[in-house]
Amino acid sequence: MMHLSSVQVVCAALVTLAVGAAAAPPAAAATPHHVARRSFFTLQCKGVYDAAIFARLDRICDDCYNLFREPQLYTLCREKCFQTPFFKGCMESLYLYDEEEQIDQMIDFVGKR
Repeated sequence: MMHLSSVQVVCAALVTLAVGAAAAPPAAAATPHHVARRSFFTLQCKGVYDAAIFARLDRICDDCYNLFREPQLYTLCREKCFQTPFFKGCMESLYLYDEEEQIDQMIDFVGKR
C-alpha cells in the first residue's frame, strides 16, 4: 500500500475544496507554439520565453494533473508562472527532488522571481 506524504494530502484536499471551473489540460504535443507563448504571458511570466523550458515546466503540471485527476490542479500549478505552493507540491508528488535546483533555475529564467 502506498502512503501519501502530507504534501500530497494537503495538495489533494486544497484542490478538492477549490471553487471554480478550470479547463482540462491541453495535450502537450498538440499545443501550437503561439498558444504556448500566449500562455507564457497569461501566466504573468516576466522572464525570457524559451519554448523548451516552458514546455518542461508545463509538463510537470500536466503530469500532476494526470496523477490526481483534479482539473483545478493544472490551473493552480501553473498560476503565477509556476511560482505557487501548488507547483512545489506537484514537484514533490512527482518525486522530482533530484531536479529541484534545475527546475528552480528554469522558473527563475522564465518567471524572473
